[in-house]
Amino acid sequence: MLATLLPLAAEAAEEESSNFLVSPSIGLMIWTVLAFLVMLFILRKYAFPPIKEALDKRAQMIEDSIKAAEQSKADSEALLAEYRERLKEARTQADDIVVRARKNAEAFERESQEQARQKREELLEQTRKDIDAETRRAIEEIRGEVADLTIAATEKVTGRVLSEDDQRRLVEDAVAELDFSGLSGPERRN
Repeated sequence: MLATLLPLAAEAAEEESSNFLVSPSIGLMIWTVLAFLVMLFILRKYAFPPIKEALDKRAQMIEDSIKAAEQSKADSEALLAEYRERLKEARTQADDIVVRARKNAEAFERESQEQARQKREELLEQTRKDIDAETRRAIEEIRGEVADLTIAATEKVTGRVLSEDDQRRLVEDAVAELDFSGLSGPERRN
């Protein structure tokens, strides 16, 4: 009999252990709910406030970081716009400097050309004056030579020495007959 009861008891124990998971007993459920509520109370009292505080701090830190990043981005964009504006102004100033330098160079070139032209004109005028002076001096020398030659030739032909008045009249007549206009006339080339 015992032999027949043992397998039945084993089966009942097996069914009871499998039923325990499917249909727990009321006492176990009460103790589980009570343990859960005590644990929930303890967690609410001691664990949740620091966790909530840490999460709030973390959320605030993330929010501050986002605001700081947005502010940094706005500052960077403003700074970039300012640098672009400065660069544009610098380019404008550089262009103005280049234009002024070109104008100054052109003015200097014109002034230099004008000064060179004036200097050339002055040199040409001085050269003309020098040529005219040399021509007059040469004509005077030629006149003197002609007068001397005329007096010498007259003395040889006549065989006598002429008086000063005769010499002067003879020289004036000889010089008047000579044409010096070709040496110093207006037809001279420049």
